[in-house]
Amino acid sequence: MFTKEDIDKITGILGSPEAVWESDHHRIKVVQVEEKRSLVLEIYPDTALGNKRGTLIVVYTGGAHLQLHNCSGYVVSEELGEVTFVAECEGRLSGLVVEREAASSLYAEVNSDLISSDFSKFGVEVMLSGVALSLAEDLFKNDKQ
Repeated sequence: MFTKEDIDKITGILGSPEAVWESDHHRIKVVQVEEKRSLVLEIYPDTALGNKRGTLIVVYTGGAHLQLHNCSGYVVSEELGEVTFVAECEGRLSGLVVEREAASSLYAEVNSDLISSDFSKFGVEVMLSGVALSLAEDLFKNDKQ
């Protein structure tokens, strides 16, 4: 997972000039000049996560440090200008969204059936996570087939 083509696709969507390889991870800086925002995205394709190995996604911003352990896939959206990294565990999804505008969102432990539900049946606070993670629905349909 995370070949050079994947990294190039991610940097292209995020409008970053390049990713830097730093011995065990890719480092991508995303800057939004007008709003004076920036973040750093780090992708560790294969790292120790306790007694197992997996993919780690890390986002550093001026006010937050976010991590997604055991990333199992990602989806890019050219239209939205964002990359959604996802992890699935026992019927629950977690997602870390990184935007071209140097913003990020984290959704954790979302019931996987929510992403294929009728969002209008839920409150806005629940609907947002379902909509955000629904982009990744095809990743998990393919895994189950």
